Amino acid sequence: MHDPSSLKSTARRAGLIYLLILILAPFNLIYLPSVFIVPGNAAATAIKITSGELLYRVGIFIDLLDSITFLFLVSCLYDLFKDVDRSLARLMVLLVTVCVAFSVVNLLNLIAPLILLSGADFLTVFPKSQLDALAYGFLKLRSSGSNVAMAFWAIWLFPFGLLVIKSGFIPRLLGILLLVGGVAYLAVCFTSTVFPLYRPLVDRIALPFYAIGEPAIIFWLLVKGVRHVPQRLREQIQPLANERK
Repeated sequence: MHDPSSLKSTARRAGLIYLLILILAPFNLIYLPSVFIVPGNAAATAIKITSGELLYRVGIFIDLLDSITFLFLVSCLYDLFKDVDRSLARLMVLLVTVCVAFSVVNLLNLIAPLILLSGADFLTVFPKSQLDALAYGFLKLRSSGSNVAMAFWAIWLFPFGLLVIKSGFIPRLLGILLLVGGVAYLAVCFTSTVFPLYRPLVDRIALPFYAIGEPAIIFWLLVKGVRHVPQRLREQIQPLANERK
């Protein structure tokens, strides 16, 4: 259990890690698909991957790094909020762990095209058009898997938001914004799965809602850390702090 003064350093460390995730995530979710995937054209997509293999492999590594960083983030957040509500903090860790596990497995769908397009001797039994189509299919599968992972990214924001609201040392408004962001992510996830043709429309509507909460909490954690720690938490923390002296 942390003494009150260490809560601020824990919060700022969490903010720094969260900022790193915010920087890494768009690279794989937005930039790489726009560079390598030619919608509806498996052959052109295959050419882009083979001609830009190094960048493609860097993207896979960044995706893996992003998932690992997410684990460090939730570890910091657990330390920050465990005295607020231990059950909610544990639920937050569980949801992030499932999300990370699924995301790492989903990385295999990015690795598969590299194998299929490698020109290895054992693949010569397949025509190039079939290999291109299979590679493209794995990329589509990865995109669908990302939609599933989005559900867990949405759900973990609920215990996170509730912990912020209950904490008393971070503004309640930031917790509410996290809850709103979770609902927005769920709306996009549901639409992508059930009504995929409407995904772009729902994404545009939901963007303002899920694009505010997380950057706001990152900014607060980095700049402010925590404000006044409520007395009820001080009463839990201070005895242990005195024991260490």
